[in-house]
Amino acid sequence: MAGILAWFWNERFWLPHNVTWADLKNTDEATFPQAEDLYLACPLAFCIFMIRLVFERFIARPCAIGLKIQANGPQKAQPNAILEKVFTAITKHPDEKRLEGLSKQLDWDVRTIQRWFRQRRNQEKPSTLARFCESMWRFTFYLYIFTYGVRFLKKTPWLWNTKECWYNYPYQPLTVDIHYYYILELSFYLSLLFSQFTDIRRKDFLLMFLHHVATISLITFSYVNNMARVGTLVMCLHDAADVLIEAAKMANYAKCQILCNLLFAMFAILFISSRLGVYPVWILNTTLFESWEIVGPYPSWWVFNLLLILLQLLHSFWSYLIVRTACRAISKGKVGKWNPLHVSKDDRSDIESSSDEDDSPPPNQKHHNSTTNGTNKNHGTNGYLTGALYPDEH
Repeated sequence: MAGILAWFWNERFWLPHNVTWADLKNTDEATFPQAEDLYLACPLAFCIFMIRLVFERFIARPCAIGLKIQANGPQKAQPNAILEKVFTAITKHPDEKRLEGLSKQLDWDVRTIQRWFRQRRNQEKPSTLARFCESMWRFTFYLYIFTYGVRFLKKTPWLWNTKECWYNYPYQPLTVDIHYYYILELSFYLSLLFSQFTDIRRKDFLLMFLHHVATISLITFSYVNNMARVGTLVMCLHDAADVLIEAAKMANYAKCQILCNLLFAMFAILFISSRLGVYPVWILNTTLFESWEIVGPYPSWWVFNLLLILLQLLHSFWSYLIVRTACRAISKGKVGKWNPLHVSKDDRSDIESSSDEDDSPPPNQKHHNSTTNGTNKNHGTNGYLTGALYPDEH
């Protein structure tokens, strides 16, 4: 174990040439980032998760009820033991051959069985109220941490001159503000990483998981080798757009369409300008070129910049989704009625939608099943989409 730790914390990987870990030990005159400081983030991540539960239960939920957001979820599928067994044990998306077999077995037509599976899939999705509570929690945290970051950074020299991130590097002392900012951000993203398995399941689950892992890695890397100054710039820049998308989602769930459209438009402008404009020109320029000129490259410098470039690729992909969603609405001439957070199921829809045709009883509906499974009632899904285009996160 000692050999593995010595290999992992090799100074020639983490630190610039001629710098050792002994040089960055805390003294009476200065405090530097220490890797063991990050252990605090794990229990804090659990605390943040518990605070979230309390917040959603006693603050967000009453707000949602006050806005008359319904707590009931999608319509439940009619109980059927055979279809339930197929759904839970075999597949949630039966192919045409299996649908035809079930149709013969139950004496139901294929469309009715398709509707049953759609309703059953939607049945596992959370209610609009649960979505509102999740978004309100994220909105509150992002607003707080972004406000804190702006108030802190406006007093720092590296906000106005990014070369200050590298002068006297890595012997830049760790301040209380930077330590608090880092630990809180890391704790929050750790809580998001683990709560992703219990939160609303989205189609870009793996993409968001990759984003959270990259973010946590960047925070950890920049703290351990004392790139904390540029790290604070990256975190603050990313938090800005997250505030607006969560506010837009809250307005969407509350059915405030005009406010939703306005907030989403503001989010889209801010997201694209900050992630495709400010980020490469301001952040990548200083980490790739100014740091090369002042400090010079070393192994962890390459890893850090590769992670930042990975983040830029994610920015580009999410910007493409935003622009594509807007262009579709404009091309269809539905800008005035457009709900930017109600995207097609080809994008990020959390609730599948059935067409009006599917919601009505098909003309060839068979009623034989009423003798074996009770009266067959043709209820379609609720037909609304609440899948938010959610780049974030963060």
